[in-house]
Amino acid sequence: MEEQITLGLTEKITVLGNNNQEEIVIARIDTGATSSSIDLNLASKLQLGPITKTKVVKSASGIKKRPFIKVRIKLNEQIIEEEFTLADRSHMTYPVLIGQNILKMGNFLIDPKKEEGEK
Repeated sequence: MEEQITLGLTEKITVLGNNNQEEIVIARIDTGATSSSIDLNLASKLQLGPITKTKVVKSASGIKKRPFIKVRIKLNEQIIEEEFTLADRSHMTYPVLIGQNILKMGNFLIDPKKEEGEK
């Protein structure tokens, strides 16, 4: 059986961009979010894309049609490639939100008491 990886409410991740660019950011772990999301400015800086589809998404800021892109991230030493919605997250604390589409891929356990960076 695969070992469970414990994540906290925030985790340090590396977003792997095109042309060997990468950015280390703190991501919000959100078990209530169906899809993961990345800030438009970060995606632009790392030259992520192209848009693979658009879909109507319900979020805290309302119901909007959002573009999706494939993004590669490193989370707890695992490289994961999955779809993220593009959103203006500049007014939010975290530029990346990790949702159920990624959390269901791994053997992750969420511990709200775990501090970011703690093993």
